[in-house]
Amino acid sequence: MRSSARPASRSRRNSPASGLVRVARGTDALRAGRPVRLKDRGVTGMFAVETLSAERLARLEHAWLVLTHARARTLKIRLYTAEVVALKLRGGETVEQLRAIADPTADLDTPLKGPFQAVRSKLPRAFAASVKLAKLAGLLPATVVTRGALRDGVEVPVGDILSYEGETVAKLSIVTRARVPLEGAEQAELVAFRAGDGAPENYAVVIGQPPSGEPVLTRLHSECFTGDLLGSLKCDCGAQLRCAVETISKAGGGVLLYLAQEGRGIGLINKLRAYRLQDQGFDTLEANERLGFEADERLYDVAARMLSLLGYRSVRLITNNPDKVAGLTAAGIEVRERVPLVIPGNKHNRAYLKAKAEKAGHLF
Repeated sequence: MRSSARPASRSRRNSPASGLVRVARGTDALRAGRPVRLKDRGVTGMFAVETLSAERLARLEHAWLVLTHARARTLKIRLYTAEVVALKLRGGETVEQLRAIADPTADLDTPLKGPFQAVRSKLPRAFAASVKLAKLAGLLPATVVTRGALRDGVEVPVGDILSYEGETVAKLSIVTRARVPLEGAEQAELVAFRAGDGAPENYAVVIGQPPSGEPVLTRLHSECFTGDLLGSLKCDCGAQLRCAVETISKAGGGVLLYLAQEGRGIGLINKLRAYRLQDQGFDTLEANERLGFEADERLYDVAARMLSLLGYRSVRLITNNPDKVAGLTAAGIEVRERVPLVIPGNKHNRAYLKAKAEKAGHLF
């Protein structure tokens, strides 16, 4: 669930900004360590814990550390509030202390944390929105929010953050397409999709000329830099990608959607953090949750929209993951058949495949 948000082009800087542009400006600010002013029945200031400076923290008054339920469970914090938990800062905390609470890769170095007393009263929408914005920025899902006055910072309406995925889907369109012969599928065309300013690009590989009136053989593939490009043995992603292309080509045609969902939606840097946790003995799903994410953060509305723009309403889905079948069906695409994708494991990814089968219900 990451945002590759980019600032608006020069020609648009003087025009009213869209919700996507405002969110993009917010994610850029967080990544640079700058504050964001969340507008929703007043203004709540926020920083990302990962990029917050000691100088800014020292000047904050009436501030809270906001964590996801997943991270709170790891820290044994009681869940009194919906979506996120808030811990009142007493003053005197350091950024290193806050990052140690937010980042599980530091748990072995700083094992003694707490006890924590979470806020029990209902939290403003801005608290949950702050964590979502940090996720969209590709940062750890932990923020510091303040009700004190912030005179600087990018202003982002809370509603823009909460409606981000829907806005992305609604504005998705085909930007360009070109013939790109592939190893294992020479009759292939690459189709690029973009949702407007600030949204991540997604791609489709259309192999052959599959008719739109029949269920199209389809693979939803989440981008994986380490597996797809570097040939990592910690996962099965690269092998799945190449096998899916070859399978579709041998079947006479179909579509592979290459989706901007690195690390099951947490982004590459957070995926590398998850790898460090796996080296400490946690499985792939536990690692995501200890970081403060859901075990799988992916949504499939973008995939459904891409298929619709290509002219397809029903698919034969190449997957071992029942959640993809359910997600695509919920997004309005009929799944006529699930087609298995069998990839041999290796000594480096056996535990990874076991966790996917036993905990996530993958069918191998």
